[in-house]
Amino acid sequence: MAPAAAEMLGSLSAPQFFYWVGVAAVTWLSLKMACRLLSGARVFLVGTGLKVESFGRWAVVTGATDGIGKAYAKELAKHGMSIVLISRTEEKLNEVAKEIKEQFNVETKTIAVDFGDGAEIYKVIEPVLAGLEIGVLVNNVGISYNYPEYFLDVPDLDNTINKMININIISVCKMTRMVLPAMVQRSKGIILNVSSGSALNPLPLLTLYSATKAFVDFFSQALHAEYKSKGIIVQSVLPFYVATKLSKIRTPTVNKPSPATYVKAALSTVGLQTQTNGYLPHAIMGWIVTSLLPVSLVINQSIKMNQGIRARSLKKLKAKGD
Repeated sequence: MAPAAAEMLGSLSAPQFFYWVGVAAVTWLSLKMACRLLSGARVFLVGTGLKVESFGRWAVVTGATDGIGKAYAKELAKHGMSIVLISRTEEKLNEVAKEIKEQFNVETKTIAVDFGDGAEIYKVIEPVLAGLEIGVLVNNVGISYNYPEYFLDVPDLDNTINKMININIISVCKMTRMVLPAMVQRSKGIILNVSSGSALNPLPLLTLYSATKAFVDFFSQALHAEYKSKGIIVQSVLPFYVATKLSKIRTPTVNKPSPATYVKAALSTVGLQTQTNGYLPHAIMGWIVTSLLPVSLVINQSIKMNQGIRARSLKKLKAKGD
């Protein structure tokens, strides 16, 4: 602090001191929020992102037969990329592969594995990917709870812990480990890791899910910092609600878009944002949650909301049982 400024502050009374500290804090926060809003406006209203097809011939998408994963596969195929679809059900994989081939006239490959099964599946995946010029990896596969629940009351808790960590965390690390060396060798590549808006703050009653998605977000941001100088882009994608089977939302709205609408917007942010909510209404929600509201308030409101959803879900399950 400059001597003159220090002398001025030293001459203030306690009420005056705290007044000017408050003014400085409000000014700083206002400037920070304005910068974030301007940055968001540039991305969503002006920016167009990168030509993803220039990073390599192939795109690899996990969890590719439904929702956001399928939408990424189709959007990347629209850009002329050949697609490797990885998911659990072979029949669904073949249907999506056929749909993409007919609609976009690109080559496809399919790999049927369950990411919940652990390390052995990567021995199946690796030979199929070997030798492919992979420009984009989309780590999308993920699972959540069937309904919000207190940690110790989650049905089949031990199995849920293992599956959720295998699917939501280990798959991201293992798939990245598999494709990153060739990307580094070619000095270009894009890795898109689908996290969640629930990673922005702790989410009670979806505790394990929220924590796994926070891992994905932190992993992505740190990995980007490590490898951006080598021509690699790693983006953390944090959607709020999208109309998918995972969210159990059937009808899209402005703030709960279809997977196709969401992914088209999210793909346009690649190269412009390392961490993105992907879609303008979601970016506004993310700005409110992280910049305007205290964390304690967000947590308290989240637990009340999830307690209500839990009560309704348990009532439906009881009615089915009766």
